[in-house]
Amino acid sequence: MSTEQATAKDQTSAENPWPVRTVARKIADWIHRLGAVWVEGQVTQISARPGTQTAFLTLRDPSADVSMTVTAPMRLVRAIEPPLREGASVVVFAKPTFFLGRGTISLRAAEIRAVGIGELLARIERLRRLLEAEGLFAPERKRRLPFLPKGIGLITGRASVAEHDVLVNAHNRWPAAPIQVVNTAVQGPTAVPQIRKALSILDADPTVDVIVIARGGGSVEDLLPFSDEALCRAVAACRTPVVSAIGHEPDTPLLDHVADLRCSTPTDAGKRIVPDVKEETARVHQMRDRARRALHGWVDTQCRLLDQLRSRPVLADPLGPIDRRADDVELHRERGRRAMLNTLSHEQAAVASARARLTALGPAATMSRGYTVVQYPDEAGNLQVLRSISEVAEGTPLRVRVVDGAVHAVAQSVEPGE
Repeated sequence: MSTEQATAKDQTSAENPWPVRTVARKIADWIHRLGAVWVEGQVTQISARPGTQTAFLTLRDPSADVSMTVTAPMRLVRAIEPPLREGASVVVFAKPTFFLGRGTISLRAAEIRAVGIGELLARIERLRRLLEAEGLFAPERKRRLPFLPKGIGLITGRASVAEHDVLVNAHNRWPAAPIQVVNTAVQGPTAVPQIRKALSILDADPTVDVIVIARGGGSVEDLLPFSDEALCRAVAACRTPVVSAIGHEPDTPLLDHVADLRCSTPTDAGKRIVPDVKEETARVHQMRDRARRALHGWVDTQCRLLDQLRSRPVLADPLGPIDRRADDVELHRERGRRAMLNTLSHEQAAVASARARLTALGPAATMSRGYTVVQYPDEAGNLQVLRSISEVAEGTPLRVRVVDGAVHAVAQSVEPGE
């Protein structure tokens, strides 16, 4: 018999048992001396009620049917990225605690870390937050793809299903689509350098209008290169629009957020980078039919308008008003002509009367009755009409004007009148 058994036997007996509280306190003292430990397990249950400060987890050993309860501050659970879910593998730094009231053992967690896939997802989430804070995911950075690219660059694995899906679907929609394929590794340590190099070559090619990065589905580890920070920054720096077609619909590597267009699958990418020639041909025919109908409708409307205008009286007989106005013009012209001739006749008669009066009053008419006009030269030699005998003397040359000419004479004497 050991010393401890002997001591316990000495201390307790059927006649002298320990109370429950004593046993519980001794168990608690022994458990509390264990200190904090790191524990790995799988989360099978999470209880985190709103408004409470403590979350309760059930941590299970995947290799055995053993589980333990873990209590953790709510802030510690909320800080885990990605959010902690049932089935996630974690490593917990906790201290075993024995609750006297319930007689149960629990682990009080001071730190929780994701392991395996959870650790990868947590690292990707931290990088996602960093790139988002820098604005690499901003919608205003996204560039629109050209309607019909003159050149398409495709980065994908050699002879992969993703390459086949993109090529087949793109050529089915637009058979003349020029696609330049660059084969690279799409997983493993060499994937990121090769993809970045291919991206640089295609971005520098002026004949390439859009670049597609395609890969089929896979595990988180397989798709890890497409969440690489260097690759994401290289895609953000590209001048050419980049299309991400990685995995399947649930797969969302960081490249999907940085690329200008995210496609759910490589098949979807082949359908979205080029238009459908059948749809575009049908759209052209539809637009031509609409244009033809619109033109015919416009012509019919204008013809009806012309018919309405021509049916109006003024346009039904457009020459009638002109003829009527022509008769009026001719009538007024004749009236004007007669008025003008009448005026001219009166004026001619007035002129003849005035001419007759002027002729009767003129010197020629007087001279025709026997009168003459006598002129003499003045000192300056100009002829002046002789009005008085005092204006001449004997020997003064005279010019005697008669009705049919003039006679020159010399004054021999001057006789005053009676």
